Amino acid sequence: MNERRERRPSRPERGRPGPRKEGPSRPPQIDPARQVAFDVLRAVREDDAYANLVLPQLLRNRRISGRDAALATELTYGTCRAVGMLDAVIEACLVDRPLAKVDAVVLDGLRLGAYQLLRTRIPEHAAVGSTVDLVRAEVGSWIAGFVNAVLRSVSEKDEETWLNELAPDEAVDPIGAYALRTAHPRWVARSFAEALGDKGPELKAALEADDDRPDVHLVARPGEISADELAAITGGDEAPYSPYGVRMPAGSGDPGDIEPIKEKLAAVQDEGSQLCAVAVTKVPLTGSDERWLDLCAGPGGKAALLGALAAISGATVDAVEKAPHRAKLIENAVQGLPVTIHVADGRETGLEPGYDRVLVDAPCSGLGSLRRRPEARWRRQPSDISDLTKLQGQLIVAALDLVRPGGIVTYVVCSPHLAETEGVVGETARRAGAEIVDAREFFPGVPQLGDGPYVQLWPHRHGTDAMFCAVLRKPDSAG
Repeated sequence: MNERRERRPSRPERGRPGPRKEGPSRPPQIDPARQVAFDVLRAVREDDAYANLVLPQLLRNRRISGRDAALATELTYGTCRAVGMLDAVIEACLVDRPLAKVDAVVLDGLRLGAYQLLRTRIPEHAAVGSTVDLVRAEVGSWIAGFVNAVLRSVSEKDEETWLNELAPDEAVDPIGAYALRTAHPRWVARSFAEALGDKGPELKAALEADDDRPDVHLVARPGEISADELAAITGGDEAPYSPYGVRMPAGSGDPGDIEPIKEKLAAVQDEGSQLCAVAVTKVPLTGSDERWLDLCAGPGGKAALLGALAAISGATVDAVEKAPHRAKLIENAVQGLPVTIHVADGRETGLEPGYDRVLVDAPCSGLGSLRRRPEARWRRQPSDISDLTKLQGQLIVAALDLVRPGGIVTYVVCSPHLAETEGVVGETARRAGAEIVDAREFFPGVPQLGDGPYVQLWPHRHGTDAMFCAVLRKPDSAG
């Protein structure tokens, strides 16, 4: 059984509590944890903020920790992740207006309340009452009756009952059914189906895994600390595939408080990203192997791992990043490593060609890391893909210009979308006359890698983000 379903069982039948006394005579009772979640939802909507950046800052500023911090985290990420499903349920409970006519701040509150009712064990009276108080404090007492009525309607059925009522028939429209049940936009669910070549059980498993809160993945810096030492210090488990990885359960606390991370002996990095960075170094070369290039290096996770491996092997790394503030993040990540940072556009770096290995960790839709960026699934649009694939193709061409004959270019994106993966790689390699090397052999011990020559990782298969990796070799001569 899927972990999310075990964690969030169907709610039992409940009697309704008595009516609440509303009005100016009773000031709102504001819960700090729920207030933080409410404020993050508003920042995400109004400012295009990232929940995983805003939330920790608010928790620190308001000195919220322990169980309250855990509750705020669950409500924030869970609500952001489930927006589409929550909106469908809320709209079904509206009797006098369409969803689009609901005030945006009120809708933030309704989503937060509905999430508590449908996907947590929080008692109904606490979920409804706390949400009414939050919205009333923000908007005014006049809105309390509306919010209360909508959430009472939501509470009349559990999540499974609502979905059975609202979702399309799986036999007729499996993509639509799985999309709503796992809180994904339909176009994202379709892109998963196309990449998997499946509209049935595996698509369902992939979307369900993508709807779960992921484990925290750490990377031990090679040459400084081993994965087993890092696991012993943190209480985590050694990763199943990465020789440098450690996995810790979701909700284990702020990774920034871990001593090896404070000392820059380790960092937070998805195991899939680790595997792709390591693969860059595993492809056999004939001739020199001293100059490595990370062409799109911000914010520095892969550059740091490459830099540590380069230090062991005697190589050096040039790291390119267009945005100065992201270049600063790289600088912080690679301290003490043989990495030189260049602030430049990866398409026109001005660097001297002749690199032995080039990593193109290209800007992408991020559809492969939606479970770590809960609001991203509702922010991205299908129209984004064409601009991204154009940029990705240009970066691959630039990398092939910078790598020496016989050298390798490793292309990585955190997306399973076929246009961003097989499509752009196949077309660009054909035009450039580059050889596509079977990448699977550079992921030793990783199962279910398919028929090649590319590698596509998946949350439901590997417990990683849905990272894609392709390896190209530049021909020895232009002819």
